[in-house]
Amino acid sequence: MAGNRRWRTFHESHPDRTGNVRRALVGGQHPFAVVLGCADSRLPPELIFDQGLGDLLTARSAGEVLDEAVLGSIAYGVLELGVPLIVVLGHQGCGAVAAAVPAEAGGALQAHIRYLAERIRSAIDHGLEAKARIGAAVTENVRQVRARLTAEPDLAARIADGWLDIVSAHYELTSQLVRKVP
Repeated sequence: MAGNRRWRTFHESHPDRTGNVRRALVGGQHPFAVVLGCADSRLPPELIFDQGLGDLLTARSAGEVLDEAVLGSIAYGVLELGVPLIVVLGHQGCGAVAAAVPAEAGGALQAHIRYLAERIRSAIDHGLEAKARIGAAVTENVRQVRARLTAEPDLAARIADGWLDIVSAHYELTSQLVRKVP
């Protein structure tokens, strides 16, 4: 969160980008967090958290959709690299979530985008009006992805041991603020 504060206030420190760090990373990596974020080009985790090479292991998929490859990437970070923190990072204006809302009402989507929308569908609150529905679905989606991760047996065992924490977060494009989602 300190890195996000630097990013938002234009006081980035651009850590861990020197030649010495690059050479040291040839021998291995020791990231302190896994960030599952959206594939959206406007939110690269290393920049919005002001982190450098080797600091974050990132997995990105539109709408933070979990599939076997994404789940395997996250599990690799936790189980093989010993990363103690997973951050599920949703964001304001998520196009994958925005596509899922009209698709739920019968709108047509291309096959691969339909795949994403089907996985986001359960996060949509039909009691809300369209614009509010998208924002609420972004928040609910990160909650649901976090819940699915905490239910994974290997990850759940690490959580039970007090060795792993999984948090949900939301990035506001307008303010560039990352806030935790309860």
